Amino acid sequence: MRVSIEYEDGIVKELELNLPAGIGKNDRCSLCIKSWRVAKNHATIELRNYGPVLLDHGSLGGTFVNNTRVSEYGPLKVGDQILIGPCQITIISITAKHEYDESNIGVANLIDSIKSSSIPNNITEAVTESVNLRARLHADLLNMLDLRRRDIGSLSDDELRQEAGIMLEEIIDADSSFPSHICKKSIVKEVVNEAVGLGLLEPLLADNNISEIMVNKHNEIFIESHGKISRYNGSFINEEAVKGIIDRIVSPLGRRVDESSPMVDARLKDGSRVNAIIPPLSIKGSSLTIRKFPTKRPTMDGLLAVGALDSNMAAFLEACVRLRKNIVVSGGTGSGKTTLLNVLSNCIPPDERIITIEDAAELKLSHEHLVSLESRPSNIEGKGQVTIRELVRNALRMRPDRIVVGECRGGEAFDMLAAMNTGHDGSLTTLHANNAREALARLETMVLMAGMDLPLVAVRDHISSSIDIIVQQARLSAGHRVVTSIVQITGQESGRVQLQELFQYRFDPVPQFIGTGILPEGMSMQEMNMTIEQFSQCCFAKHNTTNWLI
Repeated sequence: MRVSIEYEDGIVKELELNLPAGIGKNDRCSLCIKSWRVAKNHATIELRNYGPVLLDHGSLGGTFVNNTRVSEYGPLKVGDQILIGPCQITIISITAKHEYDESNIGVANLIDSIKSSSIPNNITEAVTESVNLRARLHADLLNMLDLRRRDIGSLSDDELRQEAGIMLEEIIDADSSFPSHICKKSIVKEVVNEAVGLGLLEPLLADNNISEIMVNKHNEIFIESHGKISRYNGSFINEEAVKGIIDRIVSPLGRRVDESSPMVDARLKDGSRVNAIIPPLSIKGSSLTIRKFPTKRPTMDGLLAVGALDSNMAAFLEACVRLRKNIVVSGGTGSGKTTLLNVLSNCIPPDERIITIEDAAELKLSHEHLVSLESRPSNIEGKGQVTIRELVRNALRMRPDRIVVGECRGGEAFDMLAAMNTGHDGSLTTLHANNAREALARLETMVLMAGMDLPLVAVRDHISSSIDIIVQQARLSAGHRVVTSIVQITGQESGRVQLQELFQYRFDPVPQFIGTGILPEGMSMQEMNMTIEQFSQCCFAKHNTTNWLI
């Protein structure tokens, strides 16, 4: 590859590079650029089957091709301008020492320009017949939509999928070169997914056994199934494909992800939680994490069936919700906090008005009298942000019987506690903590984050008078999620919030849920609507878990 290099000080020189060629300030790089804006190993130009490709290695200053920042770009063509630090590199000529199909260059360039393709490949660098075919059909589909002047923005997803499928079948029927050994139905489904859906993610989202999808970069995907994480044998074709998928997910929600706002929380139509982060914050490339939401509404019977808790604990928690006890669900990431919060929320009597507040709406409640609120990030000018804290304050003016906050992360904890303590009994929320005592410490920190100049004793008194029950969730090493502890807050003594554990999960001698024998304060068996035998069993019983936990 022959290139022209122009420096900021006006110096111009020509250089011939043998690929692969490293670019950076390391002396061993093929193109050494001594500048503080250039990393030691800034980028590489390598030759693939369809032409030369530029790869940025996560540099802070970035790599630009034709005035656009890229992490991967290809195939490079004569006339392309690469900007790295103080140097503008213009490609003068490209000569390959081995032959490759010129049509592949057009295919790869087409895929790069479309940006929404997400074709899985299991073939390292080679562009196979299947990839070429899908790219060609994708381009033909876009051309047909243009020729027929279809306003795809006015069509629903189902209508667009149906019309795209019909058009693709017409294209294939008219294509005499379509390979006879390729399944027509399968290729139509895959191209429609790529054109109007989420491409590679579609079959993963449709698989009910997969609970989480983690895209570390375009060719590195992991999935969680039955509590175990494994690598998925497939990949996006390039970095731009991942960005295209992210844009498709967040755009309908009025959110954006770009260099000025490189992180975003969103949700899919089924309620699945989505987090995306792109370069320069994500060094390896755009990262996408999807925590799938169950297709069926979670129920207490469902939790009992999988051994997440026992019948005594379930009866006690249902009674707590019915008696309007303020409950905090605590646990680590992926421990099942949101699922349990959803189950407890569905135990609220149907005649009560519920306000749910979340960053990304995930809760699925069966109540008729329900208002769901969702926070909003700032727009491109940095304005218009609506925080969880502002929504909690607003909810107090909406005449709620119960307030359910998806997760407390900051100053909203103070307003949530104030709501619990001023006539909105029976409210629920979650937070991250490893045990009940740590949950209290984190609550103290979050209250102080609200900017209230309060002594710690006053904060603890506020917490002890607001919260009644802390339910601790955990995810075991085998991947199963269980309720490990149910703790009651009994007040404050000598400046310390007092806790008493009512239920716990033990491993010794065998895994079992145990009632500690301590009667809950302020909760009589008449209030809990239990007989003496049920109340005694609920508080004192030892119950072995199912065999899969042993």
